[in-house]
This record gives sequence, structure tokens and C-alpha cells, in this order.
Amino acid sequence: MNEYIKAERTKNYYKAAKIKRVETNKVYMQALNKPLIKTPCKLKFTWHRNTKRNADLDNIAFAKKFVLDGIAKAGVIPNDNLMHIVGLQDEIKYSKNEGVEIEVIQCEKKHEFTNKKY
Repeated sequence: MNEYIKAERTKNYYKAAKIKRVETNKVYMQALNKPLIKTPCKLKFTWHRNTKRNADLDNIAFAKKFVLDGIAKAGVIPNDNLMHIVGLQDEIKYSKNEGVEIEVIQCEKKHEFTNKKY
């Protein structure tokens, strides 16, 4: 995320858009020909890191944006909105190989929205 924010703040206004496009396309290419995910569902992201340097969870989990956009682009989910993805969870594990695992948790029914104020 820090790299993305830095890119957004440069005078080159397209630098951050390029990062998003490149990272989303990496996920898209890996998600092609994967089975469809039945929605609504929740997704658990297990982020694998090989170092604790720069390991702010919010910076790491920011990559969810690219993952969700990539799997939606590949047609694995119809859309990444609240009608299809009703919850997100993050966990970090330290191992030799960096990457992310995504566990799909099926839900009974679609999220119902109300106008209640809390």
C-alpha cells in the first residue's frame, strides 16, 4: 500500500493506475479457468510473508482490492460487491513462499440491507 500511495502522490498521475492494472492482471491470469465461486460468500485471506519487515497488516491486506478485482475480471465471481462478497477476514503466516491463499466460506442467503443507524 505504501508503494501505491507514493505512486498516487507523484506528478505522474498514471503511475498508481498502472500498479493497480498490473497487480489486478496478475490475479486475473492466475484465476482464469478456476471454478466459479458460489455466492454469497465470505473470503478468508491468508497472507504468506517471508519477512516481518514492513508487515503492517493494513498495508498487506490492501492487496485485497487487486485480488477481488482480478477474480471478478476472470469471471470466478460475478462481482465483488456486497451482494456477492459479504465478509472479509485476514490472517498473516510467515513461511518461505510469499503469496496469498483464499478460503471461500459459503453463506446461506444474500446480505440484507437496512436503514438502521447505529
